[in-house]
Amino acid sequence: MSDTKNATHTPAAATEDPADVTEGADVSDVSGSADAVAEDEAVAEDDAVAEDEDVANEDSDLDDDANAHLIQEGDVAADYLERFLDIVDYDGDIDLDVENDRAVVAIIGTGLKSLVGPHGETLDALQELTRLAVAQKTGTRSRLMLDVSGHRQARRAELAALATDTAKQVLDSGTAVRLAPMNPFERKVVHDVIAAVDGVHSESEGEEPNRRVVVLLDG
Repeated sequence: MSDTKNATHTPAAATEDPADVTEGADVSDVSGSADAVAEDEAVAEDDAVAEDEDVANEDSDLDDDANAHLIQEGDVAADYLERFLDIVDYDGDIDLDVENDRAVVAIIGTGLKSLVGPHGETLDALQELTRLAVAQKTGTRSRLMLDVSGHRQARRAELAALATDTAKQVLDSGTAVRLAPMNPFERKVVHDVIAAVDGVHSESEGEEPNRRVVVLLDG
């Protein structure tokens, strides 16, 4: 005879109905738990906002420090150039500015062509001397830009037109064009203009003082 009939069977009544469990629960416990979760989320959100504000304040402080340093560079450069002008007996006003994260110093006046020199070579040399004077005073390498009687500004416009014409020439012919040797300032102006033209790009080749820009077709 089989022993199956003697097996113990668990009555259905032993299983709790979900509705009965819910009905017996303390509603205040559920509400309190929800309030705690909401409070934790609010605290986390406040912490995140505070952290973002701290980061923004740190960035602002860094920007202020960098700008103050560039202003200091300009002041040091102005003092150096004023003494230089006294030595060479030239008259000129010193104009200071901050542009593209660098100090910009300009000597404004008439009869200053000799400070520019052929192809801006004298100006480049004076700029390097000024940078060295600033670095010696501040203890950090300077990237200041020096201009005399608007030479660099006029040259920038001239180079921008040259770069635009060269880009069009390369697009029309499909042939790379090598420009005349240029100093770093001049090459940067050309590179910036070419970078904004679709279908062409530019590279530098050669060694100083014969380093030049080459404009090529993309692809």
